[in-house]
Amino acid sequence: MHLIILKQTAKALVAPGKGILAADESTKTIQKRLEKIGVESTPETNLAYRRMLFTTPGIEQFLSGVILYDETIRQLINGMPVPKYLENRGIIPGIKVDKGADKIAEGLDGLQNRLTEYKNLGAKFAKWRAVIKVGEDAYIEENAEALARYAGLCQEQDIVPIVEPEVLMDGSHDLAKCKEVTSKVLQAVFAKLKEQGVLLEGMILKPNMVISGKESNMKASAQEIAEATIEVFKTMVPVEVPGIVFLSGGQTPDEATENLKAINEIGGPWQLSYSYGRALQEEALKIWSGKDENVAAAQQTFLDRCKKVSATRSVRPG
Repeated sequence: MHLIILKQTAKALVAPGKGILAADESTKTIQKRLEKIGVESTPETNLAYRRMLFTTPGIEQFLSGVILYDETIRQLINGMPVPKYLENRGIIPGIKVDKGADKIAEGLDGLQNRLTEYKNLGAKFAKWRAVIKVGEDAYIEENAEALARYAGLCQEQDIVPIVEPEVLMDGSHDLAKCKEVTSKVLQAVFAKLKEQGVLLEGMILKPNMVISGKESNMKASAQEIAEATIEVFKTMVPVEVPGIVFLSGGQTPDEATENLKAINEIGGPWQLSYSYGRALQEEALKIWSGKDENVAAAQQTFLDRCKKVSATRSVRPG
């Protein structure tokens, strides 16, 4: 473990004005996304979609890193391995290493060897997503343990772990309930990280915002979401963590942008950034629709959304 490398990479991932693109959709997820626009998902079409995103002129101004899927990290863009292509543009390549929310043991099995391979393929950081449904508190400890073990294995390889405990928006719970569960989750996660000896300065936290459930009759405002989120994080997240990259978690692009802006207006002791998937890609995907003639328009839409989300960080106080 090289502490300087871990700290430098973590700091670069949360550089001011930049965020992370989560382009790590699993085979099943990318299939669903492409089916919605009438495109069959194959390794070739998956790459064509991601190539459209990654080759967008100017995104390096707003993106510090991209999370890749196993398929993508092995593919080529312009005759160059995808991680190398991104790195040449000043964008840090990363990799998703969990095997899905319901496959914790499978994800940990052989993880050390997979991380070694991914490092050789060019990954500088990794991501593990653990999901918690409100009302299923029994799974909090199990997921916290897995996240901590994953983080420790990453750091042994000089790979910065993005620790992603997500309290899902699924359900009719209100803001207060999400706040309660998010607090429990973060408390458990940082207790396990401490047990594993994870270097907090060499990791990134990717959590949900404190937000009411999708089916809730009591929708919180951006200001209420920001206040609840910062209150929880100031209590539960150590200041040694260099940055928090929020997930969009089912929010629309506009909601994810507005809520992040409100969070940054309050601020905290960490860099408050983003690691968005659909909230950055959704609009561009619809415009692209698998057609070469739509690439330029889709890329402009993608760039515009990246710019809008990046601008939310400029309101950071002090």
